[in-house]
Amino acid sequence: MEKINETNEAVYDATTLGAPRMLVLGLQHLFAMFGATVLVPAITGLNVSTTLFFAGLGTLIFHLITGKKVPAFLGSSFAFLGAFGLVTASGQDIPLTYSCFGVACSGLMYLVLAFFFKQFGAKKVMRFFPPIVTGPIIICIGLSLAGSAITNCQANWLVALVAIGVVVAANIWGKGMVKIVPILLGVVSSYLFAMIVDPAARANVAATVAAADWFGFPVIWENTALSIFNENLDKGMLLTAVVTIVPISLATIVEHVGDMCAISSTVGKNYVADPGLHRTLCGDGVATAIAALFGAPANTTYGENTGVLALSKVYDPKVIRLAALFAMVLAFCPKFAALIVAMPAATMGGVSLVLYGMISAVGVRNVVENQVDFTKSRNVLIAAMIMGLAVGVTYSGSILIPIGSVTISLSGLAVAALIGIFMNAVLPGKDYEFGANEQGDTSVNFGSRND
Repeated sequence: MEKINETNEAVYDATTLGAPRMLVLGLQHLFAMFGATVLVPAITGLNVSTTLFFAGLGTLIFHLITGKKVPAFLGSSFAFLGAFGLVTASGQDIPLTYSCFGVACSGLMYLVLAFFFKQFGAKKVMRFFPPIVTGPIIICIGLSLAGSAITNCQANWLVALVAIGVVVAANIWGKGMVKIVPILLGVVSSYLFAMIVDPAARANVAATVAAADWFGFPVIWENTALSIFNENLDKGMLLTAVVTIVPISLATIVEHVGDMCAISSTVGKNYVADPGLHRTLCGDGVATAIAALFGAPANTTYGENTGVLALSKVYDPKVIRLAALFAMVLAFCPKFAALIVAMPAATMGGVSLVLYGMISAVGVRNVVENQVDFTKSRNVLIAAMIMGLAVGVTYSGSILIPIGSVTISLSGLAVAALIGIFMNAVLPGKDYEFGANEQGDTSVNFGSRND
């Protein structure tokens, strides 16, 4: 028996669908989030099994904190890709474990903002994170990562072009689920093509998968952020990771707000009001902090799964929780993780090049759809300083700040975010009002939007 939601659409829930259909729909949500979620650890070097496990666990935590009301899946965040591969003041690479601790602190920023949302309301808080600040920051996140994608593509440009072509074709001409999972299709198609044309890649995949076990625990202590707290803790490295990475959360918090608005619009329920942004931010922040502490990427609500909601008209959060359980079960198979780790570099490069470009394009979209007025000098100056600092500092080297016996190294993105927020706060002429432009408010999304 079907039900009717507030937008007069026929929708379905667990009582009307039955267990078999619920299981199939749960697998569909797993399929939708899968390509993007596993690509993040493949790019950064984080563990694939750990990522899948904490994507599932993070989703369940989010549902618990939000009263099991919001049909959202939490997968790996692309916005934090720049958080990995950082260096210290002396040029030493920062280990992934230290970067994960910085990401965990970013998750705690969600809790701080959730408190402000609860106390003062979304409109007052979002005045400090208008599109003139978040848009250019998002643009620079994508541009700062593009070089690594090109490096990977150079391993085999033909394989990379297959990945790019499939992603573009699925996005432009795809229908139904094809349009929702372009990243996964691009990875699979390019991967298979590489196996055909590149004997060395084929041999590497066979050897890597054969050496992996069928069953294994997804959490490895040496890979966790908690493992750094021993007698060899490098305080300077730790401070550099925290101070550099935490500002990135300002962009992902805006992404979260946009996702909640998009899911509300899709389902026909106002999740911004009930359970409220303070609860959804808490859920996302706690999930991100826990995932990062145990060596997984930051979590974020996924646009791909919002697309599945729109396609299937099944908005029951139980379906999402089933997908989360499936992801956690899959995490206990190291042989599957090995298949992802052995992915040809060119495949990863081709898909990454599109993703990084899309991140920057989303920043442009955020500015355009909010109709930011660039005839105002304050807006031009803020955007100019953000992009100038983000790019300039990245090319010239991090800014070094000595504090006692340690030296903090600030990346271009960190400096740009802090200066942009400060300039917007002190310069007169702020005119952004959250809620006045629904299309603009929901335009910040690092996943695949299908509207």
